[in-house]
Amino acid sequence: MFTYRTALSIAGSDCSGGAGIQADIKTMSALGVYAMTAITAITVQNTCGVTEVQGIAPSIVYGQINAIFNDIRPMAVKTGMLFSADIVNAVADALIENRAENIVLDPVMVATSGDRLLSDDAIATIIKRLIPLSTVITPNINEAVVLTGTDDQVLQSRRLHEMGAQTVLLKGGDRIDKTGISADLLSLAPGQKLIPIESRRIDTVNTHGTGCTLSSAIASFLAKGHEIHDSVIKAKNYIYEALKAGAQIKTGAGHGPVNHLYSPVKLETINN
Repeated sequence: MFTYRTALSIAGSDCSGGAGIQADIKTMSALGVYAMTAITAITVQNTCGVTEVQGIAPSIVYGQINAIFNDIRPMAVKTGMLFSADIVNAVADALIENRAENIVLDPVMVATSGDRLLSDDAIATIIKRLIPLSTVITPNINEAVVLTGTDDQVLQSRRLHEMGAQTVLLKGGDRIDKTGISADLLSLAPGQKLIPIESRRIDTVNTHGTGCTLSSAIASFLAKGHEIHDSVIKAKNYIYEALKAGAQIKTGAGHGPVNHLYSPVKLETINN
């Protein structure tokens, strides 16, 4: 008898396929994990931006999560775009009731295009209810400022730990850096020195869904039994390779997606 390593993504749907639920499924599948989903919102978007968002009824979000846990228990959970305070509460209730483990919280607030994806009242609810449940929280520069009220990364880490996060990963991909290095900062416990997780920057406009991809990769490696530090390093390497593999591929008129499926199968030229 065989079984899968399993992971659940709780996030919004991106009809253009580069971010959200679709990016999470691609990432988890590429990393050898069985992906399951609970959809929180439907977005109308493409590589140029988001034009409309419709939240799913909180009871349906809650029901999706329970249905999954009642049948195919996830070994890790990733949360992404949660849209509203009511949906955040529904997600928190379901995760607590099902004693979910290995929770990766990606506090999605703004899309790569700059479009807002989270209502104001949801932020306080995330702080109160979801951060204390998280194994890892992965805010980008702007999200960390909104959540903590400071741009000092040491203080950001400390305050997120005080809110209840076990591990903090402060993403640095949006930070202006002339060295050509993208440095995320990892805090494994309160008071510990921040650990830089670095990679070379890729010169590309194809960055749609990078945050979703990184967080779902971390969840995938946690589901496969890796420790948190190792999971973050492996996930950082995966997103680097996905960015590199997709850097020169033209997809859409705006910010194209990364190449999630560079592994395990290399892209090949099809000769007709």
